[in-house]
Amino acid sequence: MSQSMTYKDSGVDISKGNEAKDRIKKMVRKTFDKNVMSEIGLFGGFYRFPKNKFNDPVLVSSTDGVGTKLKIAVLMDQHDTIGEDLVNHCVNDILACGATPLFFLDYLGLGKVEQRVITEIVEGLTEGCKKNGCSLIGGETAQMPGFYADGEYDMSGTIVGVVEKKKAINGSVIKNGDVLIGLHSSGLHTNGYSLARKVLMEKYKLEENVPELGCTLGEELLKVHKSYLKPVKAVMEKIAVKGIAHITGGGIFENTYRIIPKKLKIKIDWSSWEVPPVFELIQRLGNVPYDDMIRTFNLGVGMILVVGKKQADLTIKILRQKKEKPFILGEIVRH
Repeated sequence: MSQSMTYKDSGVDISKGNEAKDRIKKMVRKTFDKNVMSEIGLFGGFYRFPKNKFNDPVLVSSTDGVGTKLKIAVLMDQHDTIGEDLVNHCVNDILACGATPLFFLDYLGLGKVEQRVITEIVEGLTEGCKKNGCSLIGGETAQMPGFYADGEYDMSGTIVGVVEKKKAINGSVIKNGDVLIGLHSSGLHTNGYSLARKVLMEKYKLEENVPELGCTLGEELLKVHKSYLKPVKAVMEKIAVKGIAHITGGGIFENTYRIIPKKLKIKIDWSSWEVPPVFELIQRLGNVPYDDMIRTFNLGVGMILVVGKKQADLTIKILRQKKEKPFILGEIVRH
């Protein structure tokens, strides 16, 4: 007679999964606002739409991940920042449409439940949500032994936000002579890590201090993807921003051209900002062609605002009041 086998024997421990959910509920509750109508654990998250705050609301949503930056978190066994990366990335995506976040949901797929790792990940998610005024109302933790190697995991997030229809931003009103204003990134953010890892980890260990960076390689690569919500919303309260580009995979050119009308093009002053040392290090050590650098990395520019020429000075003033160091990156010109 063959030996009986349980789900746990196959590698899926439902009890551990339930314990993990119970432990994170208290953390997640800290992100709730008065519109959250459900606890974590139901088949769906309930969120009452704040209809009295809007005249003609439009919901804006986005789904994304953090790519192979996860590899660095796993190798360093440091998981408390990767969740914040994910939230901030998604917040910036809908901010590029003029939207303010309402709620967030996450997906975590892993081979084996490790309570500490899951707790750290959720700590990062809740931290990101609290800082962005966003409620974490649900998610999924999927145990898939045999699919993910021990210790490895994948994650993604979905965000839903709102914008008044007349204030939605899609770049359609951008015209010749408008100004591009750049906002500094905090580092690689969440893009280009496959190339960055291949180049930098052949030369340095993650725990090794790199003089050019002023920190260890691991610390540099785990710098949190910056959220631009507060400074950009401050600008939007005073100025009709014409376009916003979140500089992710594809770099400055590809992401900015996503919002530029076809009859126009962008003219960039590549000397208007100082490229952070990590990008120069990647290019030098990997002998990476410059064309590849500008298509892969943000090169120190995390977000670009497009405003009318007469509004540029005020935009910069507001951003500086919010502790940013904005700069005029270029302008919109005709083909």
